[in-house]
Amino acid sequence: MKKALFATTALVLSAGVAAADVTISGYGRTGVQYYEDGALTGGFNDSQVISRLRMNIDASTSTDNGVDFGARFRLQWDQNNGSRGTDASTNAGKLYVTSQGLTVEVGNVDTALDSAGLIYASELGAFDRSVGGNALGAFFAYESSPYSSPNRVGIAAIYSIDDLTVRASYVDPDQTGAFEDSAFWGEPLEEEFSVAIDYTWNGVLELSAAAALNAAGYDDHDVYFVGARYAVSEQARIGLNYIDNGDVGSIPGIVGPNTVSDFGKTIVLYGDYTLLDGLTNIEAYIANNDGDWTQKETDNAFGIGVNYDLGGARLGASLQRDYQERVTADMGVRFDF
Repeated sequence: MKKALFATTALVLSAGVAAADVTISGYGRTGVQYYEDGALTGGFNDSQVISRLRMNIDASTSTDNGVDFGARFRLQWDQNNGSRGTDASTNAGKLYVTSQGLTVEVGNVDTALDSAGLIYASELGAFDRSVGGNALGAFFAYESSPYSSPNRVGIAAIYSIDDLTVRASYVDPDQTGAFEDSAFWGEPLEEEFSVAIDYTWNGVLELSAAAALNAAGYDDHDVYFVGARYAVSEQARIGLNYIDNGDVGSIPGIVGPNTVSDFGKTIVLYGDYTLLDGLTNIEAYIANNDGDWTQKETDNAFGIGVNYDLGGARLGASLQRDYQERVTADMGVRFDF
C-alpha cells in the first residue's frame, strides 16, 4: 500500500515538473562611471567602478485550455547601491495570467508609464543612462528592491494585438489603510493610475504615449508622456519625446525624490545610426527642460554614446552633460543571458 502511495505521489510530482517551465534570465554589466563634482558619491570621488548582476526567476505553467499562469522574482546586486550594494536583494513577487493577447499582473507589476515603449529611448552606452532625456517626474515602476511598505499592491493589464499594445496599471501604496494619515516623502499616500499605448506603423514609425495620475503616490502629481521615432533607413532612426514632469521627481546626480515648484516640460530629440559594419551603433540626444528648480544651471542637456556588438555582449560608452552643467561619462561591458 505504501509503495503504491509513494509511486502515485512521485508520478503526480513528476507530471507537475514536466508541465512547469522555470527559467532564469537577466544580465550583467560592469565598467567605470565618472560624474563631475562627485555627484553620485555625496561630493567625494568623481570616478567609481559600478557593476550590476540581475537574475529574473520565472516560473510558468499552462492549463489544458491554453491559459498561461506565471510568477516572477528578481535577484539583483548593484555596486554602491544603498539597498542592494552589500549583497543581492530579492524583491516583491509578481503573479500573472495570459490568454489570447491579454495579460493581467498582480503584485509587483510592470506599471504602464514605466513600460511605455519610447520613454527611455534616449539612453546611451552600456549603462543605458540619460541624464537629460529621461523623465524627471516620480512614478511607480517594477521594483528590484524590497518594498518600503509590505502593504503595497499593484494590478496591471496588458493587451497586445498585431502592432498595438495597450497597458493600464493601478498601484495602491497602502491597501490596508494603516498608514493613511502618515507622510510619504512629505505627502499623504495616494493611489496611482497609469495608462500607456504603443503602436508601430509599417515597421518604420513608432508611436508611444502614457500618463500617470497621482504618480508615485503624490496627490495631484501627474506625469504625461508622448513620443515618436521614425526609421529613416535600415541604419538610422530619429525620435522626439515630450514629457510633462510635474512637481515631484529626481534631479540628475542627486539621489532621492525632490519637491520643487515645477519640474517643467522636457523635449528630447534623439537618434542612432548603425555603421556599415553592422556592429557599431552611434547614438545621441539633446534635451530642453523649462522647469523652475534652483539646482538647474541651464535649460539644455545633451549626450553622445556608442555601442559595439560582440555577439552575445556589447561594449559601450557615453559622454553627457546634465542640467547642472556637470559632465558625466561611462564605459563598460554588458552581456545578457
